[in-house]
Amino acid sequence: MPIEFDFGESLYEGRVGFRLRTALKRVAMNTSAHCDLSVIVNEFLHLPVLQKEVIEALNVKPNGIYVDATYGRGGHAAEILSRLDKHGRVFALDRDPEAILAARRRFGNDPRFSATQLRFSMIGQFIESQRLTGQVNGILFDLGMSSVQLDDPERGFSFQHDGPLDMRMDPASGVSAAHWINSASDREIAKVLRDFGEERYAKRIAQAIINERQREPIDTTLRLAGIVARAVPTREPGKHPATRTFLAIRLFVNAELEELQAALPQTLGLLALGGRLVVISFHSLEDRIVKRFMREQARGEALPARLPVRSEELKPRLKLVGKPVRASEAEVQRNVRARSAILRVAERVGGECA
Repeated sequence: MPIEFDFGESLYEGRVGFRLRTALKRVAMNTSAHCDLSVIVNEFLHLPVLQKEVIEALNVKPNGIYVDATYGRGGHAAEILSRLDKHGRVFALDRDPEAILAARRRFGNDPRFSATQLRFSMIGQFIESQRLTGQVNGILFDLGMSSVQLDDPERGFSFQHDGPLDMRMDPASGVSAAHWINSASDREIAKVLRDFGEERYAKRIAQAIINERQREPIDTTLRLAGIVARAVPTREPGKHPATRTFLAIRLFVNAELEELQAALPQTLGLLALGGRLVVISFHSLEDRIVKRFMREQARGEALPARLPVRSEELKPRLKLVGKPVRASEAEVQRNVRARSAILRVAERVGGECA
């Protein structure tokens, strides 16, 4: 029996409208009793950040091999696939099992595509297992989390909705945010908030957390957000007082910065000459790691100052491509998540890999 929807005409306009119509058409045609409207609509309405800029940066070749190391909901992967011929390949990685399920549901019948649940710090082992070391034409890291993860209260990433205080990218591994927040010392908590969230009131928040958990365990997002809000004496314009705390705990629980530091050097041996490394960061700690890595690899070997050598003798492994790119005002209006995004690009050149 067909399903009818009436959301008004304005919602159907433009690119988002097209994606919504596509999603609803798929729902209407799906006769399975297990059809999940929210999952399918979210999959199609997810807006990838800097999509046009990413595709240009990757310089996609029709027969190229590409790794989307942070699949999310596949917006970038879909655009790459649309530019490949039958010989091209896209390998999607994501540590979130829900993302991998979505990937296989969306592209499972495409022989050019494969999806694997994996931390991107294991990208080198994965590509080696595919016998493609040194043959990859492009690697994309879209850091942080997807809007689908953020919007799901059960994942515990957001203080906008109440839910269990989890924050793990892979809910089946590691320690949840609730477990850590209820067992760590005040010094440990303050250090994480200061180092990962650059929170100026880290000590005050840590002490408030210790005091509150003695009365009752802190196991929901809104409870933690409320504790932080009461502990912070001033407000940053346009920011919830718990923003830095939630960011810091998420980065710590998932070891996101350590993952990035481990993954970037591996890309040098995976990329073919002329292959592109493309990274989207969303805050200064991530971007600092990416910027330093790219610059060091573009500089080559460190030698004493004023030594008479030519630049090629320094054996640079990467060449910086263009300047850092930020989202346009128009994109930010469509997708507020793009506001803090910064895109950096480097190209594999000669030089030995460690």
